[in-house]
Amino acid sequence: MAITDIPILSMLRMRLDWSQARQRILAENVANADTPQFQARDLAQPKFEELARKATFPVALARTDSGHIGAAGTHGSPFRINPTEKYAVRPTGNSVSLEQEMMKMAANQMDYQAATTLYSRSLNLIKTALGKR
Repeated sequence: MAITDIPILSMLRMRLDWSQARQRILAENVANADTPQFQARDLAQPKFEELARKATFPVALARTDSGHIGAAGTHGSPFRINPTEKYAVRPTGNSVSLEQEMMKMAANQMDYQAATTLYSRSLNLIKTALGKR
């Protein structure tokens, strides 16, 4: 079995690719903060349902009580570009809020670091199992 066939590692790699693509989109938003008629954009969260179905263990939310809220079924492809909410549009038609973009960039950086840590620890577990450590 190749390392790329392990579901958790492919999910983490997809998350890392998504974070990298999102950083590029957010940087474009900041770079065009003064461009007339520019609309801020963002990427949709990646969907892991297909990869989770391929996993050897079932990944699903369990409702153990009728009062629990069920999971929302979302459809669509990962890495879809979504226009952001327009809180304030300047007279030039630009909808970029630098404060909002900086908060998104900081959150994206933290998500990327978390996924990188999980990926490297997963690889270390595999190395340990193989006796390479």
